[in-house]
Amino acid sequence: MSNIKIGTSGFSFPDWRGVVYPKTLSAKDTLKYYEEELGFDSVEINSTYYTLVTDKAFAGMAKKTGPDFEFVVKGYKGFTHDPFDTRLGDKKPSIKEALEKMDRFNFSIKPLKEAGKLGAVLVQFPVFFSPSKESMDYILECKNKFADTEFIVEFRNRAWARENTIKYLKTNNIGFCAVDEPQLTRLMPFVNEVTSNTAYLRLHGRNQNWFNAKLSERYDYFYSDTELKSFIPEVDKMAQAANKTYIMFNNCHAGSAIKNALTMKKLLNIISKTTKLF
Repeated sequence: MSNIKIGTSGFSFPDWRGVVYPKTLSAKDTLKYYEEELGFDSVEINSTYYTLVTDKAFAGMAKKTGPDFEFVVKGYKGFTHDPFDTRLGDKKPSIKEALEKMDRFNFSIKPLKEAGKLGAVLVQFPVFFSPSKESMDYILECKNKFADTEFIVEFRNRAWARENTIKYLKTNNIGFCAVDEPQLTRLMPFVNEVTSNTAYLRLHGRNQNWFNAKLSERYDYFYSDTELKSFIPEVDKMAQAANKTYIMFNNCHAGSAIKNALTMKKLLNIISKTTKLF
């Protein structure tokens, strides 16, 4: 069975203070607390979706964490979303511009690579990114940019939930991100497939108001123990098919991700430095 790493999609949120972190904890110490006090050995960096983070920032994160800690870094929207968003009109970047931003992104994560702490790059494509030859060619361009990094793709458009997609990903050694999210018309269903050496499960919550809620409320959902237990056989199946398995909770509203991630560790009998379950 593969090495299973459980974490959350981000580690620093205003509404975690006083719930997850002590109110008096300095912002610069949150990552250290996340690892040492809460017992997590991996985290997804989601702020990189909104802006290009500097290499110095990543170097700082690498220094603050132990030798076995790993980061999964989410791709910048400038090359995952904006080139395909017709709503941007004249502001929509060209593919050439998107690839240039990808180069800048790739440079910024270099300190994590050098420290041996870059677990993967997660590239999430939007609901308006549909299956086509052009889309598949673009994914391959992205894959080639990150040739020396584990490359994981998450789809939001359920049209990708088909056998051809899985075959395409396996052929090109591209990781597939299985998701749990609201079962709404356009969104992806849960598909348990492993298409590279790395299995990936992202739990977004099941907020039925997904498309209408403010972004800050979209991920407002707390998984019950019963719901989490239902994933155990699915995780076992993924772990048997991969060398490494990541389980990341993105239901970060009010600390739900931390609480659910700690419970999942307990259910999978993954020993942690902490037994605190809130």
